[in-house]
Amino acid sequence: MPWHGQGALLLLSGASGAADAFVFLCVGQVFAGVMTGNLVLLGASAAGAGEDGVALKVAVALGAYFCGVTAGALMAGRRGPRVRALLGAEVVLLGAAAALWGLELVTSYGDRLGLLALVAVAMGVQGRVRVTPTNYFTGTLTSLAGRVALRELRGGDGWVLGRLAAVVAGAALAALAERWWSPGAALGAVVMAAGALVLETVPYRGGRPGPGKGKPRPDRGNPAGAV
Repeated sequence: MPWHGQGALLLLSGASGAADAFVFLCVGQVFAGVMTGNLVLLGASAAGAGEDGVALKVAVALGAYFCGVTAGALMAGRRGPRVRALLGAEVVLLGAAAALWGLELVTSYGDRLGLLALVAVAMGVQGRVRVTPTNYFTGTLTSLAGRVALRELRGGDGWVLGRLAAVVAGAALAALAERWWSPGAALGAVVMAAGALVLETVPYRGGRPGPGKGKPRPDRGNPAGAV
């Protein structure tokens, strides 16, 4: 994959970290894209741990993410992913969430649930953008650790490390914004997703990926082969 494609993956990874940190800090004890974490929170809530209302938030996040993935699959269709359309939809959704938060229109518990749904739908759409995951990373880290242990590092593993670092950086950016300028806490995810969209408009010299090459893989049936 050319540099601009890898750069788009870095930006999307950062957007994922920023979106999850924003939702966790501003909606409370729930994630927009990390569904494994949400399932853990749901189990803990069922056992009486955590804040009141976490189960409802998790249910909203799971349902909205499912809707986002479904919409992304329908947008892509059978002819393969339409990356620009998917990223455009994600930017619109994240931008709407950022505007609602920045203009202080989120004033009630129900409003917060709606905000969560918007961001979770965006993360679901992002999950359909590329084969390489940019909003869940357990398989990515597992595969990288395995290659390090077996001394089988690949040429693209620098980009893999970059994506992992981008998640941390995106989350840190959202947390700092929430602390120092709360109305802008959701802007980081929007800017990074928009940056990814710009990079994806750069034409590939080798042409567009063929059918089947852009379909996302599940998380993660075969971690040893994950990238």
